[in-house]
Amino acid sequence: MSSKAELSSKATVSLPSVVPRNYGLWSEAWERLLRNRAAVVGGVLLLLITLLVIFGPWLSPFDHVIPDWDRAGQPPDAESSHWFGTDAIGRDLFVRTLMGGRVSLLVGILATLVSLIIGVAYGAVAGYFGGKLDNTMMRVVDVLYAMPFMFFVILLMVVFERNIFLVFVAIGAVNWLDMARIVRGQTLSLKNKEYVQAAQAIGVPPKQIILRHIVPNLIGVVIVYATLTVPQVILVESFLSFLGLGVQEPMTSWGALVNEGAQEMETAPWALVFPAVFLALTLFSLNFLGDGLRDALDPKDHY
Repeated sequence: MSSKAELSSKATVSLPSVVPRNYGLWSEAWERLLRNRAAVVGGVLLLLITLLVIFGPWLSPFDHVIPDWDRAGQPPDAESSHWFGTDAIGRDLFVRTLMGGRVSLLVGILATLVSLIIGVAYGAVAGYFGGKLDNTMMRVVDVLYAMPFMFFVILLMVVFERNIFLVFVAIGAVNWLDMARIVRGQTLSLKNKEYVQAAQAIGVPPKQIILRHIVPNLIGVVIVYATLTVPQVILVESFLSFLGLGVQEPMTSWGALVNEGAQEMETAPWALVFPAVFLALTLFSLNFLGDGLRDALDPKDHY
């Protein structure tokens, strides 16, 4: 009897304990995202640029507005602490590049939030109610699509004066059309799900169904679209600043710095190179991260 008990105990101990891992949608998406090297590199690079833009100006003894007249137009020099050189009137380009990055990233994030709020609300309402309301709302979107986007933004900037907060609203208010169409298509499929039909059957108001059941299930699409919209908005703001319609002195942005550097390209190429490199790296990082998030959250189209 004792030998049987010993054998049973040894058998019990030798059996491996297999604990099933509880995978959820977000944990699986996170693991797929980490396997995407381009997305990881883009995310890390974007994080480093963001930290440098936020805290970097404190590392320099110079201000982004006050010029150093004795070193006007100086190339990059570590001894004088002008690491990126100075512009034509002696302002430190290192600090101005990072301060311009603050404005460009802020415009990209806030304008994207404006476009997401309008687009998600508009598309969810149109897709959920359908019928004549949907047709009317989508025809409005089609009419707005026919208008020249950049011309409309420039017109808003000219009529309502050039203000940094107006840049947020102007770009975001005309950049929501794609989001509205995407959300509308997703809502058309979500409203036929069982949990939505159950909520309708027990008399839940449409407003609560949209807020509690439709919109939360659009988070994945919204996140992916947001990461792809931010670089687009930054590029639009940079183009407006390049035309002189964006942020105004003493504020600056990457687009404004590229415009200034382009005018001094032959005599001071560093004034163009540094803001252009920061702008390009940020745009590439956001696009790589957006593509990675799209593949991670919606893998069925990529396997």
